[in-house]
Amino acid sequence: MFRWILVGWMFVVSAIAYLDRVNLSIAGRAIEEEFHLTDIQLGYILSAFVLGYALFQAPGGRIADRFGPRLVLSLGVVWWAVFTVLITLLSPQLTALLTTLIAIRFALGIGEAVVYPSSNCVVSAWIPSAERGIANGIIFAGVGFGAGVTPRLIVYFLEHGGWRASFWASAGIGLAAGAVWFLLARDRPSQHPWVSPEELRHIEAGLPREDPKLGPAKLNWGAIFSHRDVLAVAFSYFCFGYTAYIFLSWFFIYLNKVRGLDLKSSSYYSMLPFLAMAGGSAFGGWLSDAITKKYGKKIGRCRLASIAVAFAALFVALGTQVESARLASVVLAVGAGALYIAQSSFWSVSADIGKSSAGSVSGVINMGAQLGGALTSSLTPWIAKEFGWTASFLVASALCLLGSITWLLVDPDRSQ
Repeated sequence: MFRWILVGWMFVVSAIAYLDRVNLSIAGRAIEEEFHLTDIQLGYILSAFVLGYALFQAPGGRIADRFGPRLVLSLGVVWWAVFTVLITLLSPQLTALLTTLIAIRFALGIGEAVVYPSSNCVVSAWIPSAERGIANGIIFAGVGFGAGVTPRLIVYFLEHGGWRASFWASAGIGLAAGAVWFLLARDRPSQHPWVSPEELRHIEAGLPREDPKLGPAKLNWGAIFSHRDVLAVAFSYFCFGYTAYIFLSWFFIYLNKVRGLDLKSSSYYSMLPFLAMAGGSAFGGWLSDAITKKYGKKIGRCRLASIAVAFAALFVALGTQVESARLASVVLAVGAGALYIAQSSFWSVSADIGKSSAGSVSGVINMGAQLGGALTSSLTPWIAKEFGWTASFLVASALCLLGSITWLLVDPDRSQ
C-alpha cells in the first residue's frame, strides 16, 4: 500500500533531520577545541538551534497546511543543507564568532521546524485514524535511528576528515533524501497516480470527520491555544522534550568527559539510548493502535503515554545511581526507550484534534517539546557545574513525572 511507502520515506527524512541536528553535539569537543569554546558556550549554540526550531513550529505548521507537505519539506531540506555547511566556513579568528555560531544554528532550527508539522499533515491526509499510532511510531523511530547511527558516522568523519567533513556529508545526504521526497510525495492520496481506488476508499473511510472550529476555512489560533487538550499535551511534550534533549545534546559528552569513556567507546555506548528510542517508538505505535482498537483513544493513546513516561522517569533516575559507565548507559537507554513508547501518542492525538489543520495544531504541541529542549541544552551544563550531573538527570526525571500526570487530563475525543 502506497501510504506506507510515504511513511517509510518520512522515517528516512526524520533520521536525516536528526543527523543534521545531533552532529554538532558529537563533534562538540573538536569544535570546542578549535574555536576555544567552553561547555556553557557550546550549550548556548545547541540551545540556539532548539530555540529557532521551537519558535517556528507553529508558523511552520501553518505553512505546511497552506502550501502542502510535499513542497514545504523539500524546500526545508535545501535550507538545512545551506546552514549546515555555513558553519564549516567559519574561522577561529572571526570577530563575534560565538554570536555567528548562535545565529547559524538558530537559522538551521528555523528550517528544520517544518519537518514534523509537515509529517503530521501527511499522516492527517493519508493515514486512517486507527493506523496513526504505528504510522507515527515508524516516522519517529527515525529520530532514534538517525541519532543512533550519527555517533559512529560522525566519529568516522572526525577520524578521517575532521569535523567539517562530517557536516558536508550531513548536508549531502539531506539533499538526496529531499529530492526523492519531492519526486515520491503528493499532498493528498487523491492526487497520486500510484494510489489504487481500493486504497483511496480505505483511507477516506478511516479519516475522522472535520471539526468546523478547526477546519481549514476557519483556522483560528485562539481556538488552538485555548484548547485544553492541546495545552495539556503541549505541556507534557515540554517535559518529554526536556528529557529527550539530554540524550540528544549531552549524552555523548557525558559519557566521554564525565564517565571517562574514550572517543570510540563513547560513540558505541551513546548509540544505545537512540536505538532504544527507535525500538520504543515503533513498538509504542503498534501497541497504541492495538489498545485503541479495543479500548478507545483515551486508554490506547493517553493512558499508555502516561505509563510510558512514568517508567522513563524511574529509569532515568536509576541510571544516575549506577557506578559502571557501561551499565549506566544501558539503564538510561531503557529510560529513553520507555519515553519514546509515548512518542506516537503525542502526534496521533494532535492529528485527531487538528484534522486538516494538523500541521498548525502539531506545530503548537511540538513547540512545547522544543522549548523544553532549548531549556535543557543550556540548563543541563549549568546544573551539572553547580550541583553535579546526577542532579541534571534527576531534574529530567521529575519533569517526566509531571508529564505523566498531565496525560491523565487529556481526552482526544473532546472537541474543546
